[in-house]
Amino acid sequence: MNHSDNIKKGEKGAWLSIIAYIILAVTKLIVAHQGNSDALRADGLNNATDVIAAVALLVGLKISRKPPDEDHHYGHYRAETIASLFAAFIMMFIGIQVIFDTLRKVIAQQASQPDMITAWTALGAALIMFLVYLYNVKLARKIQSGALYAAAQDNRSDALVSIGAFIGIIGAQLGLFWLDPVAGLIVGIIICKTAWDIFKDSTHMLTDGFDEKQIKKIRTSIEKDPDVKEVYDVKGRVHGNQAFIDITILVDPTLNVKDSHDITVRIEKHLAYRHNITYAHIHIEPYPKG
Repeated sequence: MNHSDNIKKGEKGAWLSIIAYIILAVTKLIVAHQGNSDALRADGLNNATDVIAAVALLVGLKISRKPPDEDHHYGHYRAETIASLFAAFIMMFIGIQVIFDTLRKVIAQQASQPDMITAWTALGAALIMFLVYLYNVKLARKIQSGALYAAAQDNRSDALVSIGAFIGIIGAQLGLFWLDPVAGLIVGIIICKTAWDIFKDSTHMLTDGFDEKQIKKIRTSIEKDPDVKEVYDVKGRVHGNQAFIDITILVDPTLNVKDSHDITVRIEKHLAYRHNITYAHIHIEPYPKG
């Protein structure tokens, strides 16, 4: 299956998130208004904001499917990573907002006793978003999509937000009003932590960062080739879910062009089979005698 087919599958996950967010946002806001729940209302607004992040993911995936053109010789794969970065900013904004609102209510000593229907709505929403998370995280790993994986983490964060709202509402029913702000604070911290992890990974890829352990594995694999005298250099960068590897190897200087080319073809096939790397630029130089 090629990269374009993988992205098409990733778009299904994005559409699933968008549909779930829209339905849950509308449901939560209506029930929160009728049941007098600030926690569920905030959760509904959270889902409404998540629609923007999910749409950004969908746009990023569609752009990354575009083939190379005159000014994008390596394709548009990084649009997927930019979508992940945008999703991280949205999640961080939501997390900080949840923490800020929680602290504000603690300082103002605000307390309310919402209807139980709001608690069951929050719990049902948490279950739905957790199922969406399981689907998207499994799909993201299958197609190796960083953007969809980031969206899946957002799905999980939303499930936790709903659980926090449920705990807060139940606490209010039992007269334990302090449970609401504590749950909100914990959920806000979790969302910010998830956003930071996605931001860190996205910026690492956008600045051409590459896993050092993977580089060492690639170097070790190439060194085992009998015709490679020395692996001079190995560099890597990531575009979306595509790894681009640049390799410089030293070979017997008496080899002709065809023999040298055969070595590069053999290494390319090995990298694709062993490390799932479909793009490798291999430069050959003569090994110095003596």
